[in-house]
Amino acid sequence: MADKTFSFELFPPKTDKGMDNLKAAVAELNTVSPTYFSVTYGAGGSTRERTYATVDWLCDQGIETAPHLSCIGSDRNEILDILDRYRKQGIRRLVALRGDLPSGAGLGALSELRYANELVALIRAEQGDHFHIEVAAYPEVHPQAANADADLANFKRKVDAGANGAITQYFYNADAYFDFVGRCQQTGIDIPIVPGIMPITNYSNLARFSDACGAEIPRWIRKRLETYGDDIASIRAFGEDVVTALCERLLAGGVPGLHFYTMNQAGPSLAIWRRLGLGG
Repeated sequence: MADKTFSFELFPPKTDKGMDNLKAAVAELNTVSPTYFSVTYGAGGSTRERTYATVDWLCDQGIETAPHLSCIGSDRNEILDILDRYRKQGIRRLVALRGDLPSGAGLGALSELRYANELVALIRAEQGDHFHIEVAAYPEVHPQAANADADLANFKRKVDAGANGAITQYFYNADAYFDFVGRCQQTGIDIPIVPGIMPITNYSNLARFSDACGAEIPRWIRKRLETYGDDIASIRAFGEDVVTALCERLLAGGVPGLHFYTMNQAGPSLAIWRRLGLGG
């Protein structure tokens, strides 16, 4: 497993209590020595200061950190300032995204850079190879893409612009991931595509989020989760079984690593991690 990348994603907390909870979660998660932690970035940079605070704290702990950077709602100079800030902090890895429009915003908010491939190209033009750049991939197709071929073409533009690797949207159907990787290889894409893994801890929240972002919850999983109602312990136990089995199949199929969407909780991701025998 030494050649694989294992990482955890965090979101910047909104409150001091949330930050305390994040620090406690990171302390637990860091005991298994992940490759890095990533930190998300809100629509139009709406969580920028909170992202900075989280990134600063992680860096102060000596933890390998990969901040998310989105181009929607930020102009070119703002992005260059952020890149300089991160470079001075010693950060070597970024997750480059288009990002979502802020609520109620129109096309005017798109500013100079409209797509992730343009952001990747700007980073490469201004910073050379200093940053290892991860981009997003969508095995089940981006919800705003016209079709699967258009989505793959968009992904290839990001790769051609200089992306080093990709992290996928979460999914629960391993066949979707392997089909996507196969199609990427057929088009000459050879960067590592790391599966995004979402532990199942709350069915209603997961269903709502999945419907919004285009991630499919297979019908058999939905129906099983529905039977548990508000029985959180049963939901988590079943979810742990499902996601562990998914990860086992992915690892057996030769994936380059796993990226856990932790939702700032250590327990669910670590339970899967340890069942997989990843150490720690």
